[in-house]
Amino acid sequence: MKLRSFVFFLFGLLLVGCQATNADSEQASHGVTDFAHRSIQFAQVPERIAVLGNGELDMVYALEQEVVARPTSQGQPVVAEADQAEQIGSYHEVDIERLTLTQPDVVFANDPMNQKDVTAIEGTGAEVVLTRANSINDIKAQITLIGEVVQQEEKARHIVRGIEKTEKEMVDEPLHTETKALLVYGAPGSNLVALPNSLAGNLLEAAGGINIAAEFEQLQDYPQYAALSPERVIQANPAIVFFMAHGDPSSVEESFIQEMEQHAGWSQLPAVQEGRMNILPADLFGTNPGTRVTEAIDYMREQLTEAQGE
Repeated sequence: MKLRSFVFFLFGLLLVGCQATNADSEQASHGVTDFAHRSIQFAQVPERIAVLGNGELDMVYALEQEVVARPTSQGQPVVAEADQAEQIGSYHEVDIERLTLTQPDVVFANDPMNQKDVTAIEGTGAEVVLTRANSINDIKAQITLIGEVVQQEEKARHIVRGIEKTEKEMVDEPLHTETKALLVYGAPGSNLVALPNSLAGNLLEAAGGINIAAEFEQLQDYPQYAALSPERVIQANPAIVFFMAHGDPSSVEESFIQEMEQHAGWSQLPAVQEGRMNILPADLFGTNPGTRVTEAIDYMREQLTEAQGE
């Protein structure tokens, strides 16, 4: 009788052990769908993480994870803790050789820019997750997706709720008057205008501003931007002009003013006479700000409020 009881006891222990092992395996093995509608399966939670964008770098650390590889930067990375991580280029040009040396489990890349690089990146042994950041909603979805990949869903939800809180505050406390703005983006050889469907345009809208370029025709190769039309800018009479660039925004301002000064009426605009020309911080507007998107919205609201004379 005692022997039978002992056998049942051992069987019970084995059963509990198997259930625990299966539960752990199910938790470690998981799948996600990225922004390009690709299904990616992970046998376990990825530990060696590589990112090609600063926004994703910020998000990974906000989720209390680390990276082994990050975007190449001239100075300190946007996250100081990532200083020693291998620099592997950018969305525009991925250094596959350096990336391979880091032996990544997962690489967060851009959709659609890095679709052409997926096969090469997968050749390093890593899974590739494609995301993008053309809007605040995209950024929230990025945070959610990265949280799913690294199994930090609750932390991701907490961050997203913080962003939504800032968005709601902007809606609940609107600007007292309509404030028109122009967003100038410095591109190689020319200045472009950011449209409402760009991240900067969405940030302007979230902060309560009105984009004077809303009806400008989008460029075929860069659908978030339009060609600069001095005549239409002068006619729209923006209350404030914002400048942004991946590099030095001050050079964008100089070339923009030189171009605009050739057109009659520019010097008579109140925004010009009162010096309402604002160089946007490159870490918030020249790139995906990641979880700091709330800072970008707050900064934009402050500038719009000042443009109203309040």
